[in-house]
Amino acid sequence: MTSAPTTLFLARHGETVWHAENRYAGVSDIDLTRRGIEQAGALGVWAAGAALDAIVTSPLSRARRTAAPAARSTGLAAVVEPDLLETDFGIAEGRTLVELEASHPREVAAFRRDPAGHPLPAGEDPRAAAARGAAALLRLADIHSGRRVLAVAHNTLFRLVLCRLLGIPESEYRRVFPGLRNCAVTELRMSAGRASLISYNVPTA
Repeated sequence: MTSAPTTLFLARHGETVWHAENRYAGVSDIDLTRRGIEQAGALGVWAAGAALDAIVTSPLSRARRTAAPAARSTGLAAVVEPDLLETDFGIAEGRTLVELEASHPREVAAFRRDPAGHPLPAGEDPRAAAARGAAALLRLADIHSGRRVLAVAHNTLFRLVLCRLLGIPESEYRRVFPGLRNCAVTELRMSAGRASLISYNVPTA
């Protein structure tokens, strides 16, 4: 007997101070802006009508705070999934790519050519991040087989994971998926360890 597919809704956390300035915020625990809190509220309104069965979140506070309104509106507990942590951007943390380019022009040029093959200095291997994030979503799909799950996490991690699950080279993540909007929803249908992209970057407000 074939189990019913699992629906995963991926949502990037709300806007943070660093993201408003286009600064890299990987594993740094940066708080939401007022706008980010409003975006999280809109995600909570969306969640109330989404017939969710579970909510999971990255351990970083910006993701947990974003998931909180959805948890309140649905009565579901937001469960922390450590493997949904954002990619570590190394020396780029807290800096813009333009700022980093001034001090590390060769490294930034290599990153622009192949961001998976040439991660920013001292940063996490993007392919390793893709592997752990994809494994987390596959695990969630198995645990919640046939159900509807909201996962709140991060822009770069989710783009890498989408590439891994959909068979797209991770080196293309910045081109194929230019960016997830804060608190927009991307829907995946998971069945027998395979993913189908149903919708991408759908606003909730």
